[in-house]
Amino acid sequence: MAIRERLSGNEAVAIALRQINPDVFPAFPITPSTEIPQYFASFAANGQVDTEFIPVESEHSSMSAAIGASAAGARSLTATSSCGLAYMWEELYIAASNRLPLALALVNRALSGPININCDHSDSMGARDAGWIQVYAENNQEAYDNMVQAFRISEHADVRLPIMICQDGFITSHAVENIELLEDEVVKEFVGEYTPENYLLNPERPMAVGPYSITDYYMEAKRNQAEGMKNAKDVVLQVAKEFEQISGRSYGLFEEYQMEDAQYAVVMIGSAAGTTKDAVDALRAKGEKVGLIKIRLFRPFPAEEIAAALKNVKAVAIMDRAEGYSNQGGPLGADVMAALYRARANALAVNYVYGLGGRDVRVEDMEGIFETLKQIDKDGNAGETYRYLGVRE
Repeated sequence: MAIRERLSGNEAVAIALRQINPDVFPAFPITPSTEIPQYFASFAANGQVDTEFIPVESEHSSMSAAIGASAAGARSLTATSSCGLAYMWEELYIAASNRLPLALALVNRALSGPININCDHSDSMGARDAGWIQVYAENNQEAYDNMVQAFRISEHADVRLPIMICQDGFITSHAVENIELLEDEVVKEFVGEYTPENYLLNPERPMAVGPYSITDYYMEAKRNQAEGMKNAKDVVLQVAKEFEQISGRSYGLFEEYQMEDAQYAVVMIGSAAGTTKDAVDALRAKGEKVGLIKIRLFRPFPAEEIAAALKNVKAVAIMDRAEGYSNQGGPLGADVMAALYRARANALAVNYVYGLGGRDVRVEDMEGIFETLKQIDKDGNAGETYRYLGVRE
């Protein structure tokens, strides 16, 4: 039976972690993710979990400790934001290359500088090619649900890769929403016990973790790692199907909103999708054929599926909440445009950078994007494909 609650995204994620009851949780505070280990520390102090909660001296140390615990055969995770993730950079690649299925609760925040504590996706987008699975949430309910599913995905025998569960700083992490929690026993049964295949504390099978790899073996190791990432897409769908059976909530690689007959579409990640849905609804009420694709799984990137979802669209705007500094657009724009090119799609595409440092995105802003797409279709030319939304020039 579902438990109705009013929770912030951070508290919802912390409750999911309490229900999962991981073996080890090393943590170091950083705004706006601090509340996750703060809530969890209370659970540990009150005896509600068996977790070894380890306050450490830095984010580099928290990821290092999570890696060590995972290598030893424990189910481990940590949490961070922004510069904390940047401080973990070296360790992100080590976790992925050693095929350690640990989790990271990431609360998206702008990277310095200039110093800014508000939401954008520059932190996780910077780590997009580190070999981690990346799953994003629009709202608090999705942040909770994604966290519950995280270890089922990362620990799957065909995957064995670390996973990043991302939510937008302050917009979802601190805002309180009505959500439905699963019962503790339901989550416990769904997640199950972790049974590592290879681990350091197994005396019957001695092994090394992170040895030097000479040229003769390094490339094969990377190819094997890439295969795990490739497999993750099907596993995400499989786990989502099982999650739907216990929750009634359906998830995929991305959400298609009013896309059945859409001629103009927006593709985006995160909380601004809610604002865009309001814009879509308002324009649909006026007879406009517009729609939205909200990315849930960004790594591995579901290129073929997104291209198929956009096959009948005349013009599309891809919205990046991070600047890629390629002079060609943002990370999501690059991936979606590449997918459209490979599929030989006819849609005219433009890429917008928006919402950096927490810059507000309004319904009328997104309505304006759809008006621009209509004009692009009328002109038959995308014009400048790399644009900014809501910036003072």
